[in-house]
Amino acid sequence: MSQQVITPELCEWITEQTRAGHASESVLAAMLGSGWDESIARQALARTLGQAATPTLPAGATPGLPEPDLSRFAPVIDAGDRQVKVMMALRQPRVVVFGDLLSEEECDGIIAMATKRLARSETVATAADGSEVNAARTSDGMFFERCETELIRKVESRIATLLRWPLDHGEGLQVLRYRPGAEYQPHYDYFDPGHVSTPNILKRGGQRVGTLVIYLNTPVAGGSTIFPDIGLDVAPVKGNAVFFSYDRPHPSTQTLHGGSPVIEGEKWVATKWLRQGVFN
Repeated sequence: MSQQVITPELCEWITEQTRAGHASESVLAAMLGSGWDESIARQALARTLGQAATPTLPAGATPGLPEPDLSRFAPVIDAGDRQVKVMMALRQPRVVVFGDLLSEEECDGIIAMATKRLARSETVATAADGSEVNAARTSDGMFFERCETELIRKVESRIATLLRWPLDHGEGLQVLRYRPGAEYQPHYDYFDPGHVSTPNILKRGGQRVGTLVIYLNTPVAGGSTIFPDIGLDVAPVKGNAVFFSYDRPHPSTQTLHGGSPVIEGEKWVATKWLRQGVFN
C-alpha cells in the first residue's frame, strides 16, 4: 500500500469543503470513505484548519472579541440598568445563554414597533453585490437604525455593557418573525472572505466578530437555535438570549448555527451583530 501524504492539494480540498459549510467531522468521514487512514486524516484537518489566519484589523478597530465578564463565575451579571442571568457558558466555541436580558414589556415593545415594517428576509447575494431572497431563510424581518428610539438605545446600551463592546461597533438591531414551518438553515454569520460582496461590506466596520440572538417571545413548539457542529440546541424563551463569538471568518470557529422550523405558534427574535470597528 502506498504511503499517504498530506499534500497542498489535499489541504486545499479540505479548505474548499469547510468554506462550503461542511463540518470538520463530515469532511473527516468523507476522507475515511475514500480510504484515508484516520490518524493522517485528522492530522490533515488539524494542519489545514489551524492555518486559518486571524483577519487583519481595520483602522480604529477594537482588538479582541466581545466577551461578558465571566471571571467570577457569578450567576448574574450587572449590565448597567439590569441584572442578567448566566444560564450556560461554553468556552470553545464561546457560547453563552443569558436569562432575562429583556423584560416582557421591552420584548412586546420591540415587536410592536417592528410589526409595521416587516418584509421577506434576505441574505447576502450568492453571485453579486447586495442581498437577495434565499429559500434557506423563510422569515420576515426589518432593521432598526442604531439608537433609533429610546427603547432601542436602552437595549443597545445594555448589550454594549454586558458584552463589553462599544455600542458603535454594532449593526442596527434586526427583528425577525418566523411563522409555523419557517426556519433559517445552518449558516455562518461572518462574511466569506472569498465572496464578491465582502470587500465593500468590510468597509463599514470590518468583519463581524459576535452575534447576540434575543428571543422576543416563546413559541408554542419548535424554533430552537441549533449549533450542528457542537450538538447544541438553545430553546427560545422570551427575554432570554444566546451569544456567540468568532475570531476569524472560518468554519474552524464551529459557529455554524441555524433556526430550526417553528412547529406551532410564531417565533420573534432580535439579532445584534457586532463588528471589529465602528459600523456606519
